[in-house]
Amino acid sequence: MAEIIQKDGTWVFDGDTLRLTPGRDKNVSLLRRELGELLVPLGALAGISFEQGKKQGRLRLRLRDGADPLLQATGGRLTEPHDPYQLTVESDRYGVAEYFVDEVRNALLLDQVPSGPVDAYLLPGPSVPLSVSAGDGVASFDGERVRLEWKWQAEDAKSAAGPRTLPLADIVAVEWQPTVGLDNGHLRFTVRAAPSKVPPKYDPNAVELWGFKRDPLMALVAAAVQARLPHPSAPAAVEEARPAEQAPAPAPAAGDDHDALLRRLRELGELHRSGVLTDEEFALAKQAVLKRM
Repeated sequence: MAEIIQKDGTWVFDGDTLRLTPGRDKNVSLLRRELGELLVPLGALAGISFEQGKKQGRLRLRLRDGADPLLQATGGRLTEPHDPYQLTVESDRYGVAEYFVDEVRNALLLDQVPSGPVDAYLLPGPSVPLSVSAGDGVASFDGERVRLEWKWQAEDAKSAAGPRTLPLADIVAVEWQPTVGLDNGHLRFTVRAAPSKVPPKYDPNAVELWGFKRDPLMALVAAAVQARLPHPSAPAAVEEARPAEQAPAPAPAAGDDHDALLRRLRELGELHRSGVLTDEEFALAKQAVLKRM
């Protein structure tokens, strides 16, 4: 087992999973503290690196495209203080950081983990229910529906319409955009049969963000919803053909070779343990893989 403990947080690797725990230092962002401990299966990793500086270094994890609903919903726009996959390392712990990198890289090689994209989330996303107040509104999500309520600062068009309730079945996409320079950020939901190009300031399906401290927390709502939407890389034909309650079909492997199918079984196990797949869904998906073996 490899472990590195810093003021910024603690990372532990047991050979199968990385446990990322945010630190209690005042410089740790509110988003990371609210997100809490993350369990990242080895199969979700595309790589790891360590960058040295004169006084501080930085450990960075690179996840496979499509593995994490948080990264999917934010489009890679989480800035350095809020990125849970970075860890600041003090100069006297550079040796430990290098050892940590070697352990993870060796495990990736031994398990022959591919670095390419995946067509199913390998992390569960933030737990629900959750509610965040930021910008011109309050966004809440209970796992089945999103509720948007407006603050007094909201435009009259939003306030006059009153609170919005969006069933998950009506949501086709979610996007979180941070404030950049003079451009405000937003949390926007694209609703089925009602796409909107209205600016977030007037869009009743969007919360406008102004760059304040709590704005990044809206990314948690975006990630929780994203985790429960169909994966954007899942084969469209499969998504349309199977019932909503059926388990995801195993990802096709080149030649259905034995090692690839074993890796798929391991990924399904991680999804089951993290709660993304129910017992019934896991059993169905596992049975399909075993038949191909």
